[in-house]
Amino acid sequence: MMDIIVALYQTVVSLFLFLYQEIYGFLHMDGILELFVYAKKGDFSSLQTWDGITSLLRQIWGIIFFLEVTGLLIKRKFKIGEDYRMPFFISLFNSLIGRYISIGVIAYCIGLCSPYAIFKAESSWYIFIYGYIVWEFAYYVYHWSSHNVRILWCLHSVHHAPKTMNLSVSGVRFFLELTYLFAVNVTICILLGVPPVILAIIMSIDSIWGEMLHIGDNFLPNARFGFLGKLIITPSHHRVHHARNPLYLDTNYCVLLNVWDRLFGSYQPEEDDIKIEYGISREMNSDSFLDVYFGEILDLCKDIIYAPTLKHKLLYIIMPPGWNHTGDHKTASMERQRFLDARQQEHREANFQTVSQERSANEESISTI
Repeated sequence: MMDIIVALYQTVVSLFLFLYQEIYGFLHMDGILELFVYAKKGDFSSLQTWDGITSLLRQIWGIIFFLEVTGLLIKRKFKIGEDYRMPFFISLFNSLIGRYISIGVIAYCIGLCSPYAIFKAESSWYIFIYGYIVWEFAYYVYHWSSHNVRILWCLHSVHHAPKTMNLSVSGVRFFLELTYLFAVNVTICILLGVPPVILAIIMSIDSIWGEMLHIGDNFLPNARFGFLGKLIITPSHHRVHHARNPLYLDTNYCVLLNVWDRLFGSYQPEEDDIKIEYGISREMNSDSFLDVYFGEILDLCKDIIYAPTLKHKLLYIIMPPGWNHTGDHKTASMERQRFLDARQQEHREANFQTVSQERSANEESISTI
């Protein structure tokens, strides 16, 4: 009996410590405390290494997260239930089942693809630039496919489910999504000759900036960054990406460089007269973990079951979300095009009305003379 009690006690303590560590990490308190330790010791020698630099950046990220929450508390806009509860539960769930999968995939892809790289390159500054452009292309491939292939959208939709924007949203993902992300990105980069050392540096930068893109609009309302916003992806661009407004659907796929978005026609700046509405198009119970995490998968399964033929069943898996075997498609690209066509028609009508009014005024002036 005593052994059972001891075992239960150890289980409860282990669970408590696990939850404590997850809450501690979710709030990024480790970064804040590390920065205080650095300042107290006055020893900044670790910043001479890349690991030290990335560690410092994550500490700064933790402070920004703390300031974001503090600012919301001061403004009385902090809503832990609506803004942070679901991101925490998803982060906790992912920690339980998917913590080490992504690391294994990275190592496996590097080992598998390295012998087939188109060329071997030594690490240098110009290879770093080349590598970053290749990484952004690879990320574009992953991100575009995650929005335009239904089965992949089932994974990625979890990240788009929150109806508000804050730094905690960066960790809201289906546990298998990072596995797919790294499988695509690492494979493309290694095959195109990006050295693993350079790739590791790029991935660190990408991870930090990718998290920063989710900074809340309550904390930083105008995140266009002026002229810099014409060269890189800013939090403003990423807010557009997370929007469900028709104009903003399936745009701004890149993380840092907006080269590929501009090249492939998916670049969309934030417009002042269109207020961003976060979330996904599907009606969803944002308070339900099961609906947020598995809702899209359940809807896909229903469509597959009721599809009349095997061909239609397969098409539901690989076609964009909103595709329908009846021909009544409501894909994001079609919804966006409908909006653009309607707006263009409004502009034409407004211009026609303006020209007509000017012509009438001129005719009246001539008749008066």
